[in-house]
Amino acid sequence: MLEKDEKETLNELREIQKNKESWKCNIDDVAEKLNEGYSVNVKAKALWILGEMGLRYPQQVDVHVERIAGYLESDYPKLRERSINALGRIGRADKELIIPYFNKLMKTRKDEMGNVRLAFVWACENIATNAPELFCEKLDIYYDMIGDSNEKVRIESPEMFRVVGKRKPLCVKPYIEKLQWVAQNDKNRVVRIHCAGAVRITENALSKYCVE
Repeated sequence: MLEKDEKETLNELREIQKNKESWKCNIDDVAEKLNEGYSVNVKAKALWILGEMGLRYPQQVDVHVERIAGYLESDYPKLRERSINALGRIGRADKELIIPYFNKLMKTRKDEMGNVRLAFVWACENIATNAPELFCEKLDIYYDMIGDSNEKVRIESPEMFRVVGKRKPLCVKPYIEKLQWVAQNDKNRVVRIHCAGAVRITENALSKYCVE
């Protein structure tokens, strides 16, 4: 794609992104930008917008989810990242739409790029907001990622315990002592704060659970 064409297409996508009232009728037009004729930057922008559209109109985006998920294995880190982001938003609205790609999504936690691993945690938080049960047996993953080599991943990973702990506190209960230790000892102030927050939210939810 010529540089001028790329700029024009990106501007077109930005205008669509701004006009949320027209999203429903523009989903197919945005998805069309995932075709091979478009640049990485255009595809990345389209993936991001489709994720946001999918949060609002999941059933209308359903027909494009397979193509979106196809970018989980892209050679371009930016497209892997944006594919993960999009699946997270769509999965937040309707977990059933992303279940066929869930195992592939989970594998992205091992991506060599820190930004992709960060997107993985963020997407899981989104999905767990309405489907925490998908992650109750997978929380070791997020505890291990508190020790990730990427600082942003380390900071974000404890948030998964906050999200799940609010909704399924019994799942997080076995991790409370470990999270408390990190909250007191980790060298990163934000990691400490996020771990403490996850413990507080979980314990609060547990207290209500016991009362009920």
